Amino acid sequence: MRILLVEDDAVLSDVMRRSLADAGHRVDVAASVADADYLWRVQPFDAVLLDLNLPSTASPTSGIGSGLTALRQARGRGDRTPVLVLTARDRTEERIAGLDAGADDYLGKPFDLAEVEARLRALVRRAQGTDDVAMLGQLKLDRKARRFSVGSAPLDLPAREFEVLWELMSPAGHAVSKRTLSDKLSSFDESLGDNALEAFISRLRKKLVGSGASIRTLRGIGYLLEAEA
Repeated sequence: MRILLVEDDAVLSDVMRRSLADAGHRVDVAASVADADYLWRVQPFDAVLLDLNLPSTASPTSGIGSGLTALRQARGRGDRTPVLVLTARDRTEERIAGLDAGADDYLGKPFDLAEVEARLRALVRRAQGTDDVAMLGQLKLDRKARRFSVGSAPLDLPAREFEVLWELMSPAGHAVSKRTLSDKLSSFDESLGDNALEAFISRLRKKLVGSGASIRTLRGIGYLLEAEA
């Protein structure tokens, strides 16, 4: 998954970023409403982790941080990216405000990092209409374990090839554009070009031989993972 983390606490932000990255996710970090709004507009994300209480820009009257501003702006322009709101455990008004503004779930601080990842996975699964375990021919994806296999044999893939195949199987049978794949696999410091993406697709095709699943190129559209006839 590509995740936007909006958190002004530098220490907590770094810990969360590292934890999510270690779990195989790509994480972009924003420490302010302005940065969050900009990143949210220019980059597609699978999910957003949003701290509502941003002290530097909090409302002096409500006491609720202006993380709500970024959320309301996104929902106002029709963005339906799943949002997990992070709140102080004893701030009921924050949870209510976040949910009313369009958040999909909330988690009180302090929290377990494993629960953060699990809740994000559940939100994305719900949004994409996918299950934790997906099958196509003999190809199997266990999202919870982040593992591919063909039959009973594990399919070990380099990180970028893994991410390409993950996107193509979320869900399988759904066309994914080159732009979407490039955006999901790129960072703001490193852009993934068409040649690199085509090389990943070529290598994946060879590794999927005999799996009952194959990648079809849809000219002018992108790629489609489908069951072989």
